[in-house]
Amino acid sequence: MLEKLLLNHYEAAAVILSGIGLTNLLLQRNLIKKIIGLNIMDTAVYLFLAAKGYVEGRAAPILLEAQGGGWITNPDVYVNPVPAGLVLTGIVVSVSVTAFALALTLKLYEHYGTLNIDEALMKMTEQQEELETKISDAEEDVLA
Repeated sequence: MLEKLLLNHYEAAAVILSGIGLTNLLLQRNLIKKIIGLNIMDTAVYLFLAAKGYVEGRAAPILLEAQGGGWITNPDVYVNPVPAGLVLTGIVVSVSVTAFALALTLKLYEHYGTLNIDEALMKMTEQQEELETKISDAEEDVLA
């Protein structure tokens, strides 16, 4: 069992990082810490994809010249480039999502003065109730 863990240490690290990120995402009340947890989970996915996409002893997916002339076209000689492309695309998307989440968190902080999600939800509920009472009072004034 320990031998398999040592052979697959990148995958084990990805699982551990994923657990840390998920725990952080579920247990933290601070929105910045939740975003950090989401980024840790993203990193775990990228590490896992990169670990699975690499095959030791294979070359980059660029045609190699054969000894007798010509090119080596056997796909078993090359590493699959798709996981690397997925990782790069995922990094771009996760940076964009992180920037958007941080912008929303900043606006939420400016409006409610807190990063604690429970306090922000309480303030949202209070504002909603105040708004509903103002609307009902205005409706009564119009109907009277």
